[in-house]
Amino acid sequence: MRKSISYYLVLTVLKIKGVKKIFSTDPVDYKKLRKEDIKEPKGSTYKKANTFSVLNSRITEIKTSKKSDKLILFIHGGAFVSGPVQHHWDAVKKIHNQTDFSVWLCDYPKAPESKINEISENIDAIYEKALETYDAKNILLLGDSVGATLIFSLVQRLIKKGNKTPSKIIAITPVMDASLSNSEIKDVDKKDPILSKLGVLSAKKMCAENEGLTVSNISPINGSFNHFPETLLFLAEYDIMYPDQKILIEKLKESNIKFKAIIGKQMPHIWVLLPFFKEGKKAMKLLLNEIN
Repeated sequence: MRKSISYYLVLTVLKIKGVKKIFSTDPVDYKKLRKEDIKEPKGSTYKKANTFSVLNSRITEIKTSKKSDKLILFIHGGAFVSGPVQHHWDAVKKIHNQTDFSVWLCDYPKAPESKINEISENIDAIYEKALETYDAKNILLLGDSVGATLIFSLVQRLIKKGNKTPSKIIAITPVMDASLSNSEIKDVDKKDPILSKLGVLSAKKMCAENEGLTVSNISPINGSFNHFPETLLFLAEYDIMYPDQKILIEKLKESNIKFKAIIGKQMPHIWVLLPFFKEGKKAMKLLLNEIN
């Protein structure tokens, strides 16, 4: 498939910025990754934003200008060690401008200072806080990368406890197995312009508890997908997470879950959110249409 000029420009920028190089070291330089973090975004969209805390998480609430009782909980990615960054805030702005949902951008505690059990407790508490105002049927979960990890593991815990689940899940290039033990990853690593197994695995180890990398809180592929809500997946062929994403598709099928998978041919990790990227913009339009 012929790619846009912007596709090659974005790949060039990623190479110049050395993102792949950062993720090719062990231990990964999480402090360097955090230099891209934005805690207080600029722009008119955020001037009237409300911020509040849930446990150790900082929530930025952007209410829709339309009359609506619907909410998107956006759990951002960042390998568990960083974020949110500019492309997360840009996505929130697009959702605010083009849907009738309010949005909570959830800045949860990060590794290595915090581990997966603490992070999971924060995500659970955020969802419980949302239920104080919104009906579960009007809540949509959106996450990219490890944000999607946290969404899948949250829903697994909700179902296990018999609690109300959200209406829908939208996952952008989810990380499903923190152990990165899939043998196919080695070949994809050569094509992936953003991530590399060495550094990503290092970040996961920074986040893991004594139980290791296989428990479902950090590797939801090892949990159950029975009774999951409707799920929309944006996957990417040139993403080291893609081999495990293919396993996710099979598990959703086995559990008879209503889902749709949009596979980006030769696309990199989080391609839907990358700026100045024609293919990403088209995918974002599909995402917004699905929300609406």
